[in-house]
Amino acid sequence: MKQYIYILIGLMPLICISQENVEGMVMEANSENKHIELSGANVYWMNSQIGTITNDEGLFSIPFSKEYNRLIISYVGFKSDTLTINEPKMLHHSLQPSNELDEVVVRQKRDAVQKAYFSAQNVITVNSAELLKAACCNLSESFETNPAIDVNFSDALTGTKQIQMLGLTSPYLLITQENIPMVRGASQAFGLTFTPGTWVESIQITKGAGSVVNGYESISGQINAELVKPLTDKALFVNGYYNVNGRMELNTHINKRLNDKWSSGLYIHGNARTQKEDNNNDGFLDAPLANQINIMNRWQYQNVETGWVSFLNVRFLNDEKQVGQVDFNPDAPNAIRGFGNRNTFNENEIWGSEIASRRFDSSIKLGYVFPELPFQSFGFQASYSNHDQESYFGVNRYDINHESVYSNLIFNSIIGDTQNKFKTGLTFAYDGYEELVNTTDFSRDDSSVGAFFEYSFDNLEKISLTAGLRVDTHNRLGTFITPRLHVRYSPWEKGSLRGSFGRGRRAANIFAENQQLFATARQVQILDTEGSIYGLDAEDAWNYGVSFLQGFTFLDRTGNVTIDFYKTDFKNQIVVDWENPRAISFYNLDGNSSASSFQLEVNHEILPQLELRAAYKYYDVNTDYRSGNLQKPLLAQNRFFANIGYETILTEKGGQWKFDYTLHTLGKQRLPNTNVNPPEFRLGEFAEGYSLMNAQVTKVFSNKFEVYVGGENLSNFRQNNPVLSAENPFGSNFDTSIIFAPIMGRMFYGGFRYKL
Repeated sequence: MKQYIYILIGLMPLICISQENVEGMVMEANSENKHIELSGANVYWMNSQIGTITNDEGLFSIPFSKEYNRLIISYVGFKSDTLTINEPKMLHHSLQPSNELDEVVVRQKRDAVQKAYFSAQNVITVNSAELLKAACCNLSESFETNPAIDVNFSDALTGTKQIQMLGLTSPYLLITQENIPMVRGASQAFGLTFTPGTWVESIQITKGAGSVVNGYESISGQINAELVKPLTDKALFVNGYYNVNGRMELNTHINKRLNDKWSSGLYIHGNARTQKEDNNNDGFLDAPLANQINIMNRWQYQNVETGWVSFLNVRFLNDEKQVGQVDFNPDAPNAIRGFGNRNTFNENEIWGSEIASRRFDSSIKLGYVFPELPFQSFGFQASYSNHDQESYFGVNRYDINHESVYSNLIFNSIIGDTQNKFKTGLTFAYDGYEELVNTTDFSRDDSSVGAFFEYSFDNLEKISLTAGLRVDTHNRLGTFITPRLHVRYSPWEKGSLRGSFGRGRRAANIFAENQQLFATARQVQILDTEGSIYGLDAEDAWNYGVSFLQGFTFLDRTGNVTIDFYKTDFKNQIVVDWENPRAISFYNLDGNSSASSFQLEVNHEILPQLELRAAYKYYDVNTDYRSGNLQKPLLAQNRFFANIGYETILTEKGGQWKFDYTLHTLGKQRLPNTNVNPPEFRLGEFAEGYSLMNAQVTKVFSNKFEVYVGGENLSNFRQNNPVLSAENPFGSNFDTSIIFAPIMGRMFYGGFRYKL
């Protein structure tokens, strides 16, 4: 009652001014029922230039007109709300923090994966509540409970998980961190493992060609990771993890609000694996010996009075892996340490590999919202990174240093009214590569300058449209145009039909993206020499897609069904040809190459607090190799996914229980041709299908403390012969790259989360 008395007293001056205005107060929603006004919140009529901001007491007054009836209230760090107003009135409204977990509230759990009904782009948002369904030790392991992304192992040694979307591997995805390119170039193989899962606030998955604002490299889609914010993250967060195979992890977040404008966070991640595992007794480690230290300092500035907001990140990472034969000792005299090809070997020489990655990166984001025009703003993004990898794989050496500079200037405004918006800006990027493959130097410098313009129309009810065009000049790719279009139409309630097309171009980093080739006896062959990148041409592709999302209510519980189809058509592609077991060949596409993807997905709360997510996917990915047209190897054409989640209601005495179960079923996969191998090293044409099961149980004792236990690959399915010719790793048949199933068997883990 005291809270509402304060509100009425605050509103009295406004009541006396006018009865033709909409007047009220904007507050922060909080569980303690505290009266916290929001000063400087934006309040404006949709599709108009009429707007205002709240004063120091969170009060506002805005003229009412029958021409407008949707009032938008927004504030940096909070979820924007749209209210329907049909007459002059007084109101008080509370905004929710944008990263509020509220995992104890059933409604928030249903929104753990959000699908946009009104966005022109096909965007899926995965928030923190969904990420907690699995141990989620790093970004590459954050997609196990989401059918939009496929997770595979790249080789039989490093244990690194690679992701695919729409039937294409991660190099064809634009992977960004807060819309700044992150996993690319030298970091392509291991970069997803360099972002701890606890650092991630949410993930946005965009299917199809993305926005021109973020560059020209997106072909099959974009994955953007939003990090936790010092202003809204817990003051202290500690997460510990351990599994039975000896992997240990510790994450610590320390956040401090320094004053009303500045906040800072220190994020420390460490992991180690010292236990040797060889469950299939082939003499090779099933998982690497590894250690990583990863430290980030993050600063957030927010001045609601002037409209400025900014973020500054600085991070250092050191990651070391040792793989190979169980008895390998890098310091022993019989260790082979990447000295180049050699024809003879002593029988006591041991095959092994070390991969050392050191990375420094920094980024800054500046944003300014015009106080009198909340729909108009500009932003500036800039980043610098230096990624240094020194590695050897038996006799092969691979070293790469990648220095990257990126900047993007963006201006947002409207044309006439807020139904018609536009973004325009300039982009500069530089990549310097020092790359050594055995004794051959492949160093190069890439630079580009681009300009973009993107128009969007949105009436929220029936149609949305986003049309973009960018022009870039690249020192190796030349000058080219990238068009992209996304359209959304709502034929009826809770129905959303989308269509899209767009072009993407990229310079393939053939060695960084295919590092598994070094752990084989294959000879590297680059069969074209006229291009400007390793003698090859730039990759060029068009992506087309259509998607339909329908929400429904069944037995008084909500759900949705999604059907989508996407096709990527390559005008040029760097073909990575594994069909000769004695070589790996790279050459420009001569003919056709396409990737078609069909997905049917159903989400529904089948019983109170029991949710089901199921999906079926079909891929048709084929390429004209020089030996003929073939389906992509190591890709299951048919996949089935199911996830069931249940949680009890949180109580003060009993806490809360959460249960999660995930099933992945993969159909048969075509294997690269091994017919010229001796009979004992031939794998056949196809690998049979299999299923994987993961599960996790979480006990929430309070808002401050919880523990979890879980298991992966509970069916204990393993590939029988992941390392070909394991007994003779220096022979001509040695190959660790043909991986179609897990190497590790059943694995159990446990951990805790503490929040203050």
